[in-house]
Amino acid sequence: MKRLLWLFLLLIPFKIAAISASSYIVMDMDSGRVLEGSNINKESLIASTTKILTAITAIEYGNLNDVVRVNQDILSAYGSGIYIQIGEELTLDDLLYGLMLRSGNDAALAIASHVGGSKDNFVFIMNEKAKSIGMKNSLFVNPSGLEENDGSANKSTVYDMALLTRYAMKNDNYRRITGTKEITIKSSMKTYKWFNKNKLLRIYDYCTGGKTGFTKKAHRTLVTTASKDGMNLIVVTFNDGNDFNDHKELYEKYFNNYKVIKVIDKNTNYGENIKLKNDFYLVLGKDEKYETNLVMENSDNAVNGSIVGKVEVILNGEVLGYRNLYYEKVSVTENKSFISKLLDFLKFW
Repeated sequence: MKRLLWLFLLLIPFKIAAISASSYIVMDMDSGRVLEGSNINKESLIASTTKILTAITAIEYGNLNDVVRVNQDILSAYGSGIYIQIGEELTLDDLLYGLMLRSGNDAALAIASHVGGSKDNFVFIMNEKAKSIGMKNSLFVNPSGLEENDGSANKSTVYDMALLTRYAMKNDNYRRITGTKEITIKSSMKTYKWFNKNKLLRIYDYCTGGKTGFTKKAHRTLVTTASKDGMNLIVVTFNDGNDFNDHKELYEKYFNNYKVIKVIDKNTNYGENIKLKNDFYLVLGKDEKYETNLVMENSDNAVNGSIVGKVEVILNGEVLGYRNLYYEKVSVTENKSFISKLLDFLKFW
């Protein structure tokens, strides 16, 4: 009887437990497709996942080799820190490791002061960067994610944070820092050894980075990325007491049941002098069907490098993305054979 019971249990299809987050999202990093989610546009406190925006802003607007002299701005930091001291010197790159691996609130203030000239100026740049990325439901009041004395705090949505992470992961320096499990840093005063608080990097082989967060008001927030067999995913959870396990199970669900398909091939012939520059890949389930739609513009007066159309990718009636078509006419001289070029040369003699 027991053997029959075990056999019956083994035949039950595998299904992951319900996600315990108040809001969450799974996004295909390459196409931006939302694969799954709940309350994806609900504004929430985001705690230290804020530091993803702090990091990419500092990387883009600062010089990673700059030596930063820590000033008194760090005195207002509380909570998690790397415990740097006023007058201590270390590179901006090193501070970013302290920011992302140890969630240093003191590091966030030192970075903001150095790159922006002041915390307020840096926060202005952060908000402008967020808008440029397309984060429509986000507002940042500081570079750390802590609540301010007046009660204000950084707010965003799981969708916006996935957009931010998708953008940041295109940067080589960001990927290097967020994917580091541990590092030893030497400043002008002491030596630090930091371990990444994102334990998914250690317990899940396919994790490539991310950022943890926690405050009493925001509860646990977590952003992670993972890659397997050409599939690159982002998971964001807010207010999730079981976040690391939830992220791992969501990754396994899609890695095991979905595939990456090349839906636009850059080598496809769309006409004379019409070129694609990039392929387009899409994460698809076994029963999902996609379509492509060719949109052409008048190319009679096109110049080299101009956009003359696009190829759209459509799934379930929705345009998920596209690749531009470019006019690239090869000059006559480039098509000439060696003999033709030699004869042209001899005409001058």
